[in-house]
Amino acid sequence: MRTPAGTECPYFYGDYYRGKNEEECRLLGKNLEIDRWTPDLCKTCPVPGITRANACEFMSLSASVRKGFLRSRKVVVTAYCSKSQSIVKVPEIGCELCHQEIKQIHKPDA
Repeated sequence: MRTPAGTECPYFYGDYYRGKNEEECRLLGKNLEIDRWTPDLCKTCPVPGITRANACEFMSLSASVRKGFLRSRKVVVTAYCSKSQSIVKVPEIGCELCHQEIKQIHKPDA
């Protein structure tokens, strides 16, 4: 679904049926007041870019809201690969195990 920032995100949910105006980030969930999702977080959220760049079925994302400079807030994402059982350092690329398998599948025959 398209976020208030204009990008597609699989975790954003908006219900506008019959005059409703309910929006939420299902990745963040309903956290405490500091971590509460607001539409302005979508502007700088890295999740839409990660999901566009990497569609690995074994990678799962978790997110939290962190305080930044001068009362700003930002979404911080961590990724975990269930196949390699490790934290993914660069979620846009994926873990080394899955990334190597994809390279071998798309490698042209010599």
